[in-house]
Amino acid sequence: MQAAIRELRPTKQDGLGMIEVLIAGFVLSVGFLGVAALQTRSVATNNNTLARNAAMLAGYSILEVMRVDKAQALQGAYNKTLTADACPAGGTLAKNQLQQLCKDLGDNLGAVKTTFAQVKCNNQGDCSVSVQFKDPHPLLGGPPIQSVVAKTML
Repeated sequence: MQAAIRELRPTKQDGLGMIEVLIAGFVLSVGFLGVAALQTRSVATNNNTLARNAAMLAGYSILEVMRVDKAQALQGAYNKTLTADACPAGGTLAKNQLQQLCKDLGDNLGAVKTTFAQVKCNNQGDCSVSVQFKDPHPLLGGPPIQSVVAKTML
């Protein structure tokens, strides 16, 4: 009778088998790779958002200056296309502000030909600033050239 009871009891297992250890290592590796990919994409998305915010801030900044210098803005003193690699000279308030806009774009978005702003204002006070720049992380699948537009009435 005792021999039959011993045979029904499960045998005691000492430690893990090699296959179990390999499977656990594989599962952990896949998990860590997924977390690393998620972190990389998150950083790239944050950098893209930072660039878009810098472009919008530059656009709204020049529009606020145009509100202060409304007479010159309505006469077209601010109407210009600027590339961040060739900033214009200063002189008047409008030229100084356009120079500052150009420098800000170059500092924040890259001083290259693909970074530019177009400032337009008609004599009725409809004004807009369009900023275009190269996507800092084109691997995210977005368009290679990003564009933001700020509009206002003076």
